[in-house]
Amino acid sequence: MFGRTKKKDNPAAPVASAPRTVTLIGKPGCHLCDDARAVIEAVCAETGARWEEKDITQDEELHQEYWEQIPVVLVDGEQHTFWRVDPARLRRELGG
Repeated sequence: MFGRTKKKDNPAAPVASAPRTVTLIGKPGCHLCDDARAVIEAVCAETGARWEEKDITQDEELHQEYWEQIPVVLVDGEQHTFWRVDPARLRRELGG
């Protein structure tokens, strides 16, 4: 009516995405893993990202792939870093 049209869905418009997932791959008794966990917990709390932890001693595939790099941090399944976690860099990666 009066030259107005309904809004059409814009395929180029940004789509709300699911929360990002950070995965910490480490092992019990690893002080670098403890440090990484603290950084990940804090950054995920700030950005709303989810996080999980996997024990390299319980998964042969992870052990083979990452043994010499732990702790390893993945973001949405892709390796982000290893050994030390830079909170500012992780925050940027998560869009926070």
